[in-house]
Amino acid sequence: MEKDPALQKMIIDHVLRRIELTAAEQDHFVSLLKVRKLLPRQYLVQQGDVCQHESYVCQGFLRSFYMDEKGNDHTLHFAMEDWWISDSTSFHLQVPATRNIVALEASVLLQIEKNDLEQLYKDVPAFERFWRMLEQKGGISQDQRILNAISMTGAERYEALITKYPTLEQRMPQRYIASYLGITPVFLSQIRKQLARP
Repeated sequence: MEKDPALQKMIIDHVLRRIELTAAEQDHFVSLLKVRKLLPRQYLVQQGDVCQHESYVCQGFLRSFYMDEKGNDHTLHFAMEDWWISDSTSFHLQVPATRNIVALEASVLLQIEKNDLEQLYKDVPAFERFWRMLEQKGGISQDQRILNAISMTGAERYEALITKYPTLEQRMPQRYIASYLGITPVFLSQIRKQLARP
């Protein structure tokens, strides 16, 4: 990757919080990464294409969504600084993506290709553990979200989301937050008005 010490430090700090690496292993990992810059509304992955990268967000905010046959847009995930984003099924199985991933802000990503990641697992086995930890955390979050959808009201889900991610409302438009929560924008607006009352 082109030398950008700030981006390199950010991702290495992220990795070292989870696994131990020698200086040589750190250098090897960084050598496999490529910088990708996106403008607002630029796509990282489009439904039907094969997802070729795991992408780490250094700067910016991205949204993953599914577009159904009627043209309705369903927000699945979002990612901000220090998070990873991809279409995991498409990436691992090399099948067409079932979702779109688009930048909501100007974004800077560090990306690793599938072949390079497979080689990294062989060269530095600790990275298998690193990715397993990320996938476990993602799986736990997904389970929690399913449980919340079953057991909480729309208002409770909204409050839980905003408590967990206080900056989300500044970064993701209300209609996308509503679709992430599985409620209508009108209902979200009503919830916000009720919560704003003293």
